[in-house]
Amino acid sequence: MVGIASTAGNVPALRVAANNLALLDLCRAPNIEVALGAAEPLAVPLRTTEDTHGPQGIGYAELPASSRTLSPRTAAELWVDRVRAHPGEIVGLCTGPLTNLALALRLEPELPKLLRRLVIMGGAFNHPGNTTPTNEWNVHVDPEAAKEVYDAFCAAPARPIICALDITETIEMQPKHLELLAERAGSLPVETVSPLDPPEARSAASNPIVRYVTDAVRFYFDFHASYDLGYLAHMHDPFAAAVALDHELAVLRPATVDVELAGTITRATTVADWSGMWGREPNADIVIGTDPAEFFERLISRVGDFARAVYPPEGF
Repeated sequence: MVGIASTAGNVPALRVAANNLALLDLCRAPNIEVALGAAEPLAVPLRTTEDTHGPQGIGYAELPASSRTLSPRTAAELWVDRVRAHPGEIVGLCTGPLTNLALALRLEPELPKLLRRLVIMGGAFNHPGNTTPTNEWNVHVDPEAAKEVYDAFCAAPARPIICALDITETIEMQPKHLELLAERAGSLPVETVSPLDPPEARSAASNPIVRYVTDAVRFYFDFHASYDLGYLAHMHDPFAAAVALDHELAVLRPATVDVELAGTITRATTVADWSGMWGREPNADIVIGTDPAEFFERLISRVGDFARAVYPPEGF
């Protein structure tokens, strides 16, 4: 990892940056650069969503403030400086609004040619939105930024991979996955979270990473349950991260993607031209299929093994 750009979205950018620094502490990570992103979207006021991910953006989880410091560079500058220093090597991963990447493209229009690959979690195509009837949250927060990014990648040597709601809402984490994660990490007790757990309940897992994940995800379980979607959590961002690590996990279909900015009831809708009706070359590879069981096997094994290595169980 060469850097983390903190993006305003679920919570303000300063809170996101503080979370990133604290998570690096939790993972006992080396000194990875964390940069502060723009406080507001390109053209509209910021809309946050604490009801979905908690007042701090990490569900019920609580992390102490970090003594690590933020980069003197902005998130846009971090994007540009890193890809210039490592042309053709970096895989970019965007799991929030695309504000910082759009600002980076203004600083360096050649950025699409300097990246090895870009993976984006965002949008909804042949699927209902989760913010309006047609809009996915990340694009809804800053549609102007999303349009600038897709327009900029029209001539990129490698098309961005788009993980939209069509696929990410099939990636359903359930309580059993948290149990398997705890078992893999050697964390005790192996807890079963339940819709009967009160909001003030907190995990007692012996492994701090398992404890954090349990408390963070349980809030998202409660959120989905409150909308009669089941006691589960859609793993939008972890799936995009998995695709960034190995795009063979995804079945891809090329399309030309654009973002509606003028529609009265469809503003911020992502539109995919699958058959070339616009007469423009494809500028994205949209994920249209995957194996959720394989994804969760990878998630549990990799996060569980990492948690066990960072915080070995007693006696090991």
